[in-house]
Amino acid sequence: MKRPFLTKERAEEIAATYPTPFHIYDEKGIRENARALKKAFSWNKGYREFFAVKATPNPTILRILNEEGCGTDCSSMAELVISERCGITGSSIMFSSNDTPASEFVKCAELGGTINLDDITHIDFCLNALGGKLPERMSCRFNPGGLFTLGESSEGFQVMDNPGDSKYGMTEDQIMEAYKRLSSLGVKELGIHAFLASNTVTNAYYPALAAILSKLALKIREKTGVTLSFINLSGGVGVAYRPDQTPNDIAVIGEGVRERFEEILVPAGMGDTAIYTELGRFMLAPYGQLITRVTHEKHIYKEYIGVDACAANLMRPAMYGAYHHITVLGKEDQPCDHTYDITGSLCENNDKFAIDRKLPKIDIGDIIAIHDTGAHGFSMGYNYNGRLWSAELLLREDGSVVQIRRPQTIDDYLATLDGYWDIKV
Repeated sequence: MKRPFLTKERAEEIAATYPTPFHIYDEKGIRENARALKKAFSWNKGYREFFAVKATPNPTILRILNEEGCGTDCSSMAELVISERCGITGSSIMFSSNDTPASEFVKCAELGGTINLDDITHIDFCLNALGGKLPERMSCRFNPGGLFTLGESSEGFQVMDNPGDSKYGMTEDQIMEAYKRLSSLGVKELGIHAFLASNTVTNAYYPALAAILSKLALKIREKTGVTLSFINLSGGVGVAYRPDQTPNDIAVIGEGVRERFEEILVPAGMGDTAIYTELGRFMLAPYGQLITRVTHEKHIYKEYIGVDACAANLMRPAMYGAYHHITVLGKEDQPCDHTYDITGSLCENNDKFAIDRKLPKIDIGDIIAIHDTGAHGFSMGYNYNGRLWSAELLLREDGSVVQIRRPQTIDDYLATLDGYWDIKV
């Protein structure tokens, strides 16, 4: 059973100062998870986690993770700037992007970050952007094509992803050519990166990917003379959104990667190869919740419960039917003998956090916790219908709460309009 990290009483206390809806993050859980990840890969002396900024682009969160030894995985100018302003620069930045503007390659190079090239044509594009001289440390993104199947994803699919239909990365032939070219252009340290599946709930994914990339690393050395200095497993390790799923065990995952490493790379004399990860969902999703209050109930052909949050606060259920567990605070142990659609206020019928969900009887004024919103929750927010972004709060290790992003105002929403009229709301 999923349990919220706030009681009804604590949520009411917080809401008295910071009105619902709001996203709240559990600092203790975040730190403990980061330490467990680091321990799981401690066998690799060069190991580093680069947190996927897109998952939760809040400076307070980035600083917490940086204190635990994490760098940042960036994919845009804004994410590079956020990292810079958090004091995260140099080799602590991995820049993995696609269809990249020249200015972003320039910014990453200025910060000393590692540019991970998505396509072979980006070599010349990046070379031109950087005035004819590439950084000494770079990476290339690999796409093996075809289908990648292994176990199940957290959404219950057997085929976890289709690399052959993905816009990311280079073919094997292209990546061989890319390494030869980059080496000839003076790049001294090269790595490889691949993302083959999203949101996997199986301890087998990372070990399987590690085997694929380790074998490819040997082939790259044989065909190009380039010995890779790091293998970046990227993200893809998911979380158990549904209460009947078994969560990933990061210790088992780390051990599985070690076994592949020692089986393939160590005998080939590549035991110094560093292992990197770029986790977002795994690092943050379980440690964030969207707290919202029940404002309406409607009894027509179905039973509807309206809340003061909407898809502008959490897009995943409306966007692709993603499951997020729901707890009615104070009623955790009551029987789930009512069936509801939990809805927001957007003028879209897909603005539903749950459909036909079995829950305890819900009353107006109840507070609902929507679980696992710590990643791809606030960050995917938008302003459709003029709905405003909510606050982000941090539940600190000592039990206190601090606001780490204030709620958006109507003046914020209107501020970018050209010819903005002189009316203040």
